[in-house]
Amino acid sequence: MTRLAVFLFLVGLVNAQASCANYGTQNGSSCSCPTGFGNSTCATPACGGDIFQGSHRALAPQGNVSDSTCSCEAGWGGLGCNVCTTSTACQTAYSASGSAPSTTQQISGSQTGQNSSLTCNTAARVYAASQMSCQVQNPTLAALFPLAANLNIMRTLTPGLSPLPNTTSTASPTRARKTSLGGNTNWACQNLECTCIPGTQFCGAGITDLTGTINGLSGSLGINCANSTTCSFQEATLSAVFGSAGLSLNGCTFGECVAQSVIDTATSGNSTAGGSTGKELSGGVIGGLATVGGLVLIALVFLVFGLIKQHSARRAKPTVADGNGFAVEWSRVSYVVPSPRSWFGKRGQGTDDDKVVLDTVSGRVTPGQMMAILGPSGAGKTTLVEILAGKRKSGTTTGTVTFPSTGPSGAALRVGFVPQQDVLPPMLTVYEALLFAARLRLPENVSDTEKRERVEGIMQKLGIEPLRNVRIGWGGDVGGGKARGISGGEMRRVTIGLELIASPDVLILDEPTSGLDSVSASRVANVLHAIAHDPENPIPVIASIHQPSSQLYQIFDTILVMSHGRVLYSGAGSLAPADYFAREAAGIAPPYQQGYNVADYLLEVASDPPVALFQLQGGKDESDRSETASAEKRALAGETASPNAAVAGSSNYAATFLTQLEYLCGREWKILRRDKSLFFTHIAVAAVLGVFCGGLYFKTGITIAGFQSRVGSLFFLGALIAFSSLSALYNVVEIRPLFLRERSSSYYSPTAWLLSRLIFDVVPLRIIPTIIVSTITYWMAGLAHDAAHYFKFLFILVLYTLAMTLFNFLLGTFFRNGGIAILLSALTALYQMTFAGFFVHLDSIPPVLRWLQWMCPLKYCLEALAVNEVGSGLMIQDTLSGVPINVSASLIMNLLFGFGDNNYYRDVLVLFAFIAGFGVGVIVIVWLRVRERR
Repeated sequence: MTRLAVFLFLVGLVNAQASCANYGTQNGSSCSCPTGFGNSTCATPACGGDIFQGSHRALAPQGNVSDSTCSCEAGWGGLGCNVCTTSTACQTAYSASGSAPSTTQQISGSQTGQNSSLTCNTAARVYAASQMSCQVQNPTLAALFPLAANLNIMRTLTPGLSPLPNTTSTASPTRARKTSLGGNTNWACQNLECTCIPGTQFCGAGITDLTGTINGLSGSLGINCANSTTCSFQEATLSAVFGSAGLSLNGCTFGECVAQSVIDTATSGNSTAGGSTGKELSGGVIGGLATVGGLVLIALVFLVFGLIKQHSARRAKPTVADGNGFAVEWSRVSYVVPSPRSWFGKRGQGTDDDKVVLDTVSGRVTPGQMMAILGPSGAGKTTLVEILAGKRKSGTTTGTVTFPSTGPSGAALRVGFVPQQDVLPPMLTVYEALLFAARLRLPENVSDTEKRERVEGIMQKLGIEPLRNVRIGWGGDVGGGKARGISGGEMRRVTIGLELIASPDVLILDEPTSGLDSVSASRVANVLHAIAHDPENPIPVIASIHQPSSQLYQIFDTILVMSHGRVLYSGAGSLAPADYFAREAAGIAPPYQQGYNVADYLLEVASDPPVALFQLQGGKDESDRSETASAEKRALAGETASPNAAVAGSSNYAATFLTQLEYLCGREWKILRRDKSLFFTHIAVAAVLGVFCGGLYFKTGITIAGFQSRVGSLFFLGALIAFSSLSALYNVVEIRPLFLRERSSSYYSPTAWLLSRLIFDVVPLRIIPTIIVSTITYWMAGLAHDAAHYFKFLFILVLYTLAMTLFNFLLGTFFRNGGIAILLSALTALYQMTFAGFFVHLDSIPPVLRWLQWMCPLKYCLEALAVNEVGSGLMIQDTLSGVPINVSASLIMNLLFGFGDNNYYRDVLVLFAFIAGFGVGVIVIVWLRVRERR
């Protein structure tokens, strides 16, 4: 049977003249041809004879090398008779070549001829220059080209030790490199060059013209032999078609004529070939390991620094906590809310478009006094107490607020603010919530025992000691059917306790009795009165009150009555306001009837006051002014708060970063243990979906359709992660109010909160379910059955889970409206599914939209998963139009989806970039945007 001979040489190439084919070298008027080629241009393969005859060998008639045209001499075999089979054949051919004396000296060196006789090395190992001849057996090639195909290869290691003629000129140790010493069977040529011979089967004569492809081949070419008869021919293009193992070679024969002394020297370990004994790490792997090592080192440095700082803070000298004697004065405080922006981004022109909430309000409260700010809805009560507490306001504030101190100089001011709504951790008990606040708001030099004692004292003072081990819950029907917990009045006292824990110098409350029954409101008011009149540490208490009862009204020492953002009265409480209006506003304000609730009377006056009442308050004589005048005088005289004073919302945290992280993680762990519903739901859903997906793609085949199903299962997992991460967004939106309140009170830094949320949201609710659903699907679908590819598969999905979780954190923190964030997250998931490469080939997307694929994390996840599966050596075995197909899955992957078979580690780096980008974005947004604004 006629054989189609393919002669390829693994050699380093020198500059060849255009007249010499097959990379022969010019030698005068003729060419010095590589072993196996002859005539003046080296264009014709040799046939018969032996390889020592050089240019004198017989040539194949009409270039046709076959068993019928080439009759090998005794001792020679392989296609073209290039492979020796006996040592006698080597010695006889070498002696007959006429160069025995000089060549003997060359190959024997200084060994004086001892063991210099030639032998035939028939093993796969190479000592100098070896010939090999193999059969190329591939079902696809056999179907397209029925004739047999053979491959002849010359491997050159040390040409100076070979007796073959013209070996030095065609090979160099620096060009042909041995990559393994284990039998010297694995070889690699780093400078591949190929030239298509015009007019041959693949270069213009056949149906398929591969001239451009063959001439463009470059890079690395390898030969790996598993045993003495089976090898593989590996090159990037061939591997893309026939798999990572390359083109399979069978029935290989090896033959190398070499001096016995060379073999003896190499066997004893003194071979001049040398080589590497292990596989070197690639630059990408080294860079990745260096990056991971650098991150671990940075984390350790921060940990050590944090431990040192924590230790130093706990050993610091105690600071004075009580008895600083701060007063509160405010003078001519005004607050204006600008008009809303128009569609063109411009605000309304003129002051008539701005809303004046406060208009030159003044007042004063001293330690030991309890002030009630009264007024109808919209009078500006809440705005005033928020400004006094130092809260961030969206409008424009003018005037002065000072905190003059009668205590030790340099004392730091602590302002406690109790908002109108109770925002508490529902899964903690009352004691745990107060202890959490004590550990983060009290200095670290205060021992934990002292903090516990302080919590016990606060609970006893507030009358909530019986609720010590009761979970706070959601209160009433706010939780939507969840555990109710403690009552509203008890919640309010717990909220007050959270502020008292930090020993505030001033306590400001926004409607502490609203929504409470008379008994609960009276208890809260009595607690506040006791705090203000504490004989050891009296502090000023300011509270806005909406509609107090007669009993509740009598508790307050001073009263500030407001209407439409202005002050109608500021002074003593009890009957003094009624006497003031009866004396100063006779005939202007409605008269007070004896026995009538003074608070109701004041609200009646303030609900629709005559203009003359405002003029009366603004035009009083100096002798008749209330304590408001004193505040104005001090403010105008330049009296300010202590230089070290710090109002609520300061960024000075009492606890160090490690302490914050420790107690935040402890709280998250308690919440996770007590509210297991979300965790077990994620686990159950992951298991069910894993079985469903695994059953849907159970034991997928290795046909083209089966490969598409494999990628489909990978796409299903990526899409599942994209949608399931929506719960991370919901968790952020749900916990946001608690974070805002605790941040405004300087419990902890946003970074510590984010890190604790990342740990206790990502690990139990994201990574563990991802591992479960992925593992079940992986083994049921019959993906690559080896540990390396399985863990690389999990690694990619974990990275994608982190990226999607941080992305949803980003949306949840950026948008105050959770509905908008959820909508955008769902739309983003659909966008990723579109540009991931499964529904549409990436190269077929119009150029105007093609760039969107580079912003799609799912695309990189799916590509890395597919490349990992293909990299396991997956081969496609199918039949198209009756032609059997046995090709690499990487070729089908590229044709169907446009994925690159070498993009796994690139995709890993890109996913890391997404994680870093989303993480930095979350940190920036939380620090700059997620803060209390009123």
